[in-house]
Amino acid sequence: MPARDFFHSVMRIGPVQIGTHRDRNGATKHAAVCSSDGCGWSADYSTQSAAQLAARTHRCRVR
Repeated sequence: MPARDFFHSVMRIGPVQIGTHRDRNGATKHAAVCSSDGCGWSADYSTQSAAQLAARTHRCRVR
């Protein structure tokens, strides 16, 4: 049975949200996702500190 894929432990840094989820192999991943309309930026990281750094340094091109 595959692991359920849903976000939990969501936090917000500016327009970017960081959440943890399990990938299809069951490993915990940290995703940083921009919530601005039209941006579409997102990335998965293996550590929460990497996701937080990406959230702090993300510059949204859509304003």
